[in-house]
Amino acid sequence: MYKAKIDNEIFDFEFNDQKGLDGTINGAAFKIDAKKHGSTHYVIHNHRSYTVELVHFDTKNKSCILNINNQEVVVSIENRYDQLLHKLGMDQFNAKKVNEVLAPMPGLVIQIIAKEGMQVVKGEPLIVLEAMKMENMIKSPTDGIVKSIEVQQNKTVDKNQVLIRFES
Repeated sequence: MYKAKIDNEIFDFEFNDQKGLDGTINGAAFKIDAKKHGSTHYVIHNHRSYTVELVHFDTKNKSCILNINNQEVVVSIENRYDQLLHKLGMDQFNAKKVNEVLAPMPGLVIQIIAKEGMQVVKGEPLIVLEAMKMENMIKSPTDGIVKSIEVQQNKTVDKNQVLIRFES
């Protein structure tokens, strides 16, 4: 059993095959057809076509950004072991309470992924910041709920400027 989090929605899913084309999502059966061409996947599900590309993958935090039909989607995944550690309360040993995320360097806010009221997990992408012609993914340092977003897209930020505040 796996859990996927997309925005604030959580999906429970299981696979019946090795390729992940057949299984259940929230108890409902699914079957998809998929073809890969380069880095692009073409998926057909319920007579609808989807073009899916992997934008960014974070193995440590088990999250990724997908481009689905030209719309970016952030997905976080938990396997059964992650769920067991969470259930036993063993996933919070190294967690510390953080109330805000600061800009690690001066730069330009390219994309704001987080939304106010959004529940995030440690390591989940929040903001893309461009500095010295490189894009830097700013990730959540903790589990929490986004209280406010203190910056705007396409605006510059200074080093140590507050980007996001979390609920206390």
